[in-house]
Amino acid sequence: MGNGSTEKTEKILREFLRFYEDQYGVSLFNSMRHEIEGTGPPQAQLLWRKVPLDERIIFSGNLFQYQEDNKKWRNRFSLVPHNYGLVLYENKVAYERQMPPRAIINSAGYKVLTSVDQYLELVGSSLPGTTSKSGSTPILKCPTQFPLILWHPYARHYYFCMMTEAEQDKWQAVLQDCVRHCNNGIPENSKVEGPAFTDAIRMYRQSKEQYGTWEMLCGNEVQVRPEGCLGPPWILSNLVMEELGPALKAELGPRLKGKPQERQRQWIQISDAVYRLVFEQAQVHFEAALSKLQLARPAMEAVIRTDMDQIITSKEHLASKIRAFILPKAEVCVRNHVQPYIPSILEALMVPTSQGFTEVRDVFFKDVTDMNLNVINEGGIDKLGEYMEKLSQLAYHPLKMQSCYEKMEPLRLDGLQQRFDVSSTSVFKQRAQIHMREQMDNAVYTFETLLHQELGKGPTKEELCKSIQRILERVLKKYDYDSSSVRKRFFREALLQITIPFLLKKLAPTCKSELPRFQELIFEDFARFILVENTYEEVVLQTVMKDILQAVKEAAVQRKHNLYRDSMVLHNSDPNLHLLAEGAPIDWGEQYGDSGDGSDSGGSPSPCPSEAANLTEKRRRAKQVVSVVQDEESELPFEAGSEPPSPASPDSVAELRGLLAQDLQAESPTPASPLLNGAPVQESPQPMAVLEASSPPASPLGHLPSGKAVDIESPKPSDQETGEQVSSPGSRPPIHTTTEDSAGVQTEF
Repeated sequence: MGNGSTEKTEKILREFLRFYEDQYGVSLFNSMRHEIEGTGPPQAQLLWRKVPLDERIIFSGNLFQYQEDNKKWRNRFSLVPHNYGLVLYENKVAYERQMPPRAIINSAGYKVLTSVDQYLELVGSSLPGTTSKSGSTPILKCPTQFPLILWHPYARHYYFCMMTEAEQDKWQAVLQDCVRHCNNGIPENSKVEGPAFTDAIRMYRQSKEQYGTWEMLCGNEVQVRPEGCLGPPWILSNLVMEELGPALKAELGPRLKGKPQERQRQWIQISDAVYRLVFEQAQVHFEAALSKLQLARPAMEAVIRTDMDQIITSKEHLASKIRAFILPKAEVCVRNHVQPYIPSILEALMVPTSQGFTEVRDVFFKDVTDMNLNVINEGGIDKLGEYMEKLSQLAYHPLKMQSCYEKMEPLRLDGLQQRFDVSSTSVFKQRAQIHMREQMDNAVYTFETLLHQELGKGPTKEELCKSIQRILERVLKKYDYDSSSVRKRFFREALLQITIPFLLKKLAPTCKSELPRFQELIFEDFARFILVENTYEEVVLQTVMKDILQAVKEAAVQRKHNLYRDSMVLHNSDPNLHLLAEGAPIDWGEQYGDSGDGSDSGGSPSPCPSEAANLTEKRRRAKQVVSVVQDEESELPFEAGSEPPSPASPDSVAELRGLLAQDLQAESPTPASPLLNGAPVQESPQPMAVLEASSPPASPLGHLPSGKAVDIESPKPSDQETGEQVSSPGSRPPIHTTTEDSAGVQTEF
């Protein structure tokens, strides 16, 4: 990177950090005021897991990676730890011997592509004048018809391919989950640094006349980098490259030599190198600024505590003066350019979002019912630990959750997207999908907690099955209420994200130049906690908030979206339920594993060393959520994308138990012949239980054959506003469970 680029980077970072220092004081004041006033959303009915997926492996398997150094494809063993950083090893042996990985990929900001043509189009548009001519050799050739490419506007690209479409679908779901997790912005528990950072990014870009959503605000700036998510230096690198990139293209593009595909390859390498150098500068500058602010924070907090009332009064006085100035203009703008379009935007958001949350409910019901049926028909309480260990990881199972996530894909804002300058709907899709995962995990964790309490009573198998069904219905009622609250909050936030930048841009020519004169209304002692620009935005927000709240309120009356009215509160809630979550996390494998777990009870003999090793391996395997390929020499379990064979339906409980016994013979996969040319080998499906079912909802999990067994129905959302009654069920989803032996082990970077 030349001196000119270095100086430009320094200038951008210094300018941004001034915005960040300003926003830090405002964010600190807002956080402390919120704590004192205690404002916030209503109490959630479901519990939330404080340490999700600690030391778990999400996914592992083999896939082909393109090596740019020797231009060859190599079979790599890959795994996704709980922090969602994709780790690539030379092979499975290298992983087992704890050799260093070949790469650790942070996927924030990446896009997952399934077409080489789509990739070539993006690469060609990134550097004008390098589009390959018809018949010329492209920058990338894939040896199969099933590629997966990780594309980034600035960083290096990663090329993978699979042997079958089913494997491509699985890995696509996994990689999209990685991107979704790492793009998850700022966590809600970041009360000061997070809001200050995002507000500074927004204010900086607005100072450059750039309004609207920004796709590259991705990554989590409060988690340390070893945890897999990208911090502020990477986000700042995106900010710098947004300005620096076009200048570099103009300067270096004409100097690149060779054929179009060679110039494309050179530009990707240059961009990646500059991106990493920018990151190093951003890291140094940001850490210095943050350290300075943290040293000043105690003194700032002391001033806020002492003068909280005066600061609030001063801010309200400033807001009243700004409101008197802009209100007539803002109201006309809202009435003519925003208000008529709010219902259309809301409807476009509500349909796919509500379908996704309904699918979350159905998947949760199906998996719990699967477990209950297996307790009835085969496993009993002895197998409960194994079943619950798998259920506890449901929200982080990328394949099972895919049917929920894909409901958001049809989201379009046709016509409205151009009017409101929304560059992409991906921001809203990913945020809704994150909410789905959180609500699924909350439902699962609440079910776990209530079931664990019930097990303390020592129920029989029959009593346990009845309790599971009762707890399931209880949790579903809580889910219906919480999902309604989450969706309404999501709709309000999305509408604000779409309309506020549009209003600010419309009002800027007549209002923004007048804002500096309001600075004299702020006392100097409070200048760190009250900013004219922030107060101006709050006033603009208030002008449209009434219409947004009214639109969401009216939508709640429509039963098709399964939303509760704002005035309705779930009765008979559990005031003591949240106390149950204060205990230590439940280790289902340890507490409720098989009877032969090696515990010394009543003088029973301890297991021999080989048995103990097998038990340790079994518990280690349970730490993995799902695996595409268990070992390089083993076959694939049935997960998604294929139909199992259709055996004859069993006509008696004995036949059903016989079928179950055949499906549950082995805990670990049987080694098969070595992979030919590194190609994954398909494994036959292993259904654990089958039920009589009709018209299942669309799902990538496949459909199992129907059989006669216990008839358990899914309670659907209640039509009663209290949420305490369950309406008669409609169609029932297919009930099945798949076994997933895995070879995951704990990994730390």
